[in-house]
Amino acid sequence: MSFPVQAPMAPVPGLPPYTEAYVQRGRRLLVVLVWVAAVVGVAGAVALAVFTSRAGSGLVLLYALIPAVTLVAGYVWLDRYEPEPRRYVAAAFVWGAVISTSSALLLQIGAQSWFDLSDAAMATWIAPVTEEPAKCLFLVLTFVRARRVIDGFVDGLVYAGIVGLGFAFVENVGYISIAYDGLPTGTDGPQLDGVGGATATFVVRGLLSPLAHPLFTSSFGIAIALALTLRNPWLRGLVCTVGLAGSIGLHALWNGSLTYGGGVGFLFAYLALAAVLAGLVTCAILARARQGKRVRLALEHMAGRGWLHRDEVPYLSRFPMRARAVAFAKSRPGDTALPAFRRYQRLAASAAFLYAGVMDGRAKRDAVGKVDALRWAMGQVKPWVRLPPPVRPVLPPWGYGPPPGYGPPPGYGPPASYGPPPAYGPPPGQGPPPGYGPPPAPRPYAPRH
Repeated sequence: MSFPVQAPMAPVPGLPPYTEAYVQRGRRLLVVLVWVAAVVGVAGAVALAVFTSRAGSGLVLLYALIPAVTLVAGYVWLDRYEPEPRRYVAAAFVWGAVISTSSALLLQIGAQSWFDLSDAAMATWIAPVTEEPAKCLFLVLTFVRARRVIDGFVDGLVYAGIVGLGFAFVENVGYISIAYDGLPTGTDGPQLDGVGGATATFVVRGLLSPLAHPLFTSSFGIAIALALTLRNPWLRGLVCTVGLAGSIGLHALWNGSLTYGGGVGFLFAYLALAAVLAGLVTCAILARARQGKRVRLALEHMAGRGWLHRDEVPYLSRFPMRARAVAFAKSRPGDTALPAFRRYQRLAASAAFLYAGVMDGRAKRDAVGKVDALRWAMGQVKPWVRLPPPVRPVLPPWGYGPPPGYGPPPGYGPPASYGPPPAYGPPPGQGPPPGYGPPPAPRPYAPRH
């Protein structure tokens, strides 16, 4: 997670301007480089489609875009609790589509010219060894540049998947273009071409196996997330090495199944990778649910310190309640209620994740100061926030407590061993986090201009 929100907030008339208190160095350079690489990548993909398939270039690009756009949206949905910075999401896709494909292609051309390898050997052994490190290098550089960007299982999975989708997008453009033009593919019998060939390739690559490349790279993404929990640098290196080997192995299994195993081998590999994907999706759903629980606990503890009202917590931590708050804000007169709530919710989520890290004893750098700055920004926009009435339990006609005439028999009492009732308080382990102490006094922050 980056501080404090997933994207810079555009100014809204009527709301106080928001300026991040902590800005990462080199952000503008990163944005410029991403844009330059994106322009080069788009031009290259269009040129590849035009020069290879000519009249069918529009259909080729459409078929390549459908799985890419759909699955990127799926990864963004998976990361709704802790949205990643848009610049890093774009950089991941551009890296996979431009940097990974070009570097892997150069290495493969060199390997084939030096060793005179067959197409089967290139696909089974050289392609995984060159393509997976090229994709995984983005996660390594992101981890080194901004460690807080990848701070958990879901983050590693999201970045690895989007890098793989970028790589698969360019690869799909090439394969679908070849199929449209009817170029020989090394198999006997008549070859499909035109719309039929492009559609058949789209069904195989875009519908039956669109998550192949994201699945390969996810092994290393999970390894990066696990390495964050380790302190020993040698152990971190071992975990990342095993993750990279897993990515290469899955890729080699997929590419070599049809070449060396025929139809039966391909079916076996397809079912094996489908099982791995099902397990990965299950783990991702569980990790997402854990994120929601973590946000809710942190916000409840922050409410206990008086930093926000307890009735606000459901509208900031539960997706159905957030949707209800958005609908309520849209129904308010004026144009400030909706952007005010969205800003307030994003600031609260960022503060909750930082605060949860302090509670867990894994505080990020200067987490206390960042939480205070986020609290100040929340206070600035809160006068414009409009939330629905709090959800209260429906009371029976007699109010709280048992109905009239209902109760234990005469003379009944609790066992003597029960003792006094326990004192009310936060759950075990949710006490005041280290480094905070008593609630701090308001600090006179001034936004940067």
